[in-house]
Amino acid sequence: MNDLDIRKDRRAGRITFARPKALNALNHGMTRAIHAALDEWRNDPEVALVIIDAEGDRAFCAGGDIAALYHAGKAGDHSVGRAFFADEYRMNAAIGDYPKPIVAFMQGFVMGGGIGVGGHAGFRIVGDSTQIAIPETGIGLIPDVGGTWLLARAPGRIGEYLGLTGARMGAGDAIHAGFADLYLPEAEWPAAIERLAETGSVATLKGHPPQHPALADRDLSPFGGRTVQEIVAALDAAGDHDTTAAMRRNSPLSMAATLAMVRAARGDSRMQDALSREYRFTHRATQQTDFLEGVRAQIIDKDRAPNWAAEATPAAVDAMLAPLGADELTWEDRA
Repeated sequence: MNDLDIRKDRRAGRITFARPKALNALNHGMTRAIHAALDEWRNDPEVALVIIDAEGDRAFCAGGDIAALYHAGKAGDHSVGRAFFADEYRMNAAIGDYPKPIVAFMQGFVMGGGIGVGGHAGFRIVGDSTQIAIPETGIGLIPDVGGTWLLARAPGRIGEYLGLTGARMGAGDAIHAGFADLYLPEAEWPAAIERLAETGSVATLKGHPPQHPALADRDLSPFGGRTVQEIVAALDAAGDHDTTAAMRRNSPLSMAATLAMVRAARGDSRMQDALSREYRFTHRATQQTDFLEGVRAQIIDKDRAPNWAAEATPAAVDAMLAPLGADELTWEDRA
């Protein structure tokens, strides 16, 4: 497909995002193509490892291409979003569980769906342009694509901070938070990819010391509060008004659900548990939440003035995360 360049290159399976003008946004067809390629190479003796990279210098993948979900949801068709999220999450799980090394080279913006591809690879390379974020609460969604799994495993209260604010991380912070593994200046990436393809060995990967992570020095203790309201009050009391201003721009329901989901994911034994919980929210998102309004404000009309209307009570969060019965996300291999 034109949106992806999928091929074999010596010892490597290669997947390259090829939509640089769209910041390599991930659409439904791309999620299925990535999953199919991984399935094809799983038992291919010629493929020793998989390399995922992207064309252009602005973004590895800036997120999901969700305009189609918006238009379908506005027309009353909620199946489009549900099918997209289900296939995307199964692809995310396939990357996380893949039996061969997957190496992701993540430049520029790596957000939302981009984290779902690169963030679960076994070897995650970042450079000087890398900006990683999970800003879904700003569009009325939650950190999905296994985002709550990653946030739950970040040190201290970094997970709550990133999930509730959507703050961006450079290379040093991303490695510290567990969203990346190696820092390598982007000028060295072509040679590193060449060695990987030629040898089929990740032993050829050699990183450099990253910049000191600012997150390591930041007092995030307010994010230990029991509720979003407690967290905001503690931040205000500490004089951190920039952070509370950022949070007040986000959907209250999305933040309340994110807080519950990050903490629940700390008890999960595998990423699929977190993905299944995320799917309960996103399955309902186009019908019951602020998601369509958030997409309208940020992506469609771009007025950046969402009218958040969904309730953010504990009962509302419980309802969004309640089991889906026959619609629960399943993990059987596709035929």
